[in-house]
Amino acid sequence: MKIAALQMVSTPDVARNLATARRLLAEAAAQGARLAALPEYFCFMGLKDSDKLGVAEPPGAGPIQAMLAEAARTHGLWIIGGTLPLVSPDPQRVLNACGVWAPDGSLAARYDKIHLFRFERDGAGGRERYDEGASIRAGRQPTALAVDALRLGLSICYDLRFPELYRALMTPPCDLIAVPSAFTYTTGQAHWETLLRARAIENQCYVIAPAQGGRHENGRRTWGHSLIVDPWGEVLAVRPEGEGVVLAELDPARLAEVRGQLPALSHRCL
Repeated sequence: MKIAALQMVSTPDVARNLATARRLLAEAAAQGARLAALPEYFCFMGLKDSDKLGVAEPPGAGPIQAMLAEAARTHGLWIIGGTLPLVSPDPQRVLNACGVWAPDGSLAARYDKIHLFRFERDGAGGRERYDEGASIRAGRQPTALAVDALRLGLSICYDLRFPELYRALMTPPCDLIAVPSAFTYTTGQAHWETLLRARAIENQCYVIAPAQGGRHENGRRTWGHSLIVDPWGEVLAVRPEGEGVVLAELDPARLAEVRGQLPALSHRCL
């Protein structure tokens, strides 16, 4: 199965972001992808964190979800819809939700981000400060699903730092883990590839990590480096910055080979 990680540099304009996502999904399908994954916040990068409240959609309704369903039907794709803000029970906070749309346009699964990023640092470029908990309500439930003959596990950005989530997803083992992200430039430069390769190696599965990658209109710079990693930890494809499509082949025989030669998943004791 050919899979595609789509890299974007999203803006505060939902319509413009949706147009970019449509184009990239079409490019991925034209290049033979069966599954395509968008980055975290592909649909909206506001001028401030609370702007998400103004574009949040109810589950199952709204232009962002409609676009993803229509693109899946049009191209016959499995689409991992990055993340979008959904209305939550707390009127001051949204859910940061990753939906998966099947090729018939139906919603196959939804995962709400569990771990919420907080970071503060004084640097040469000034003070960096992020606190997702101020505008996002945390999810609670790990989520995996069947995609054709494969098992797909869902995670989002900061979840990457918590290996216990991925262990929870590995019963039974996932063949592919998705990590749509908007890593900061600072944390991405230090840890992004190392953590993604570690998750692939320890769980003996493919990892697809579509990311935001560049300088945004709100002044934020994201790390990018959207990539696909194989179960041995080899980076198969990567795009450093700027929008584009990252393609690689998910080979079930490679999964079986790695797990057969080094059956670490069956050696787990805890």
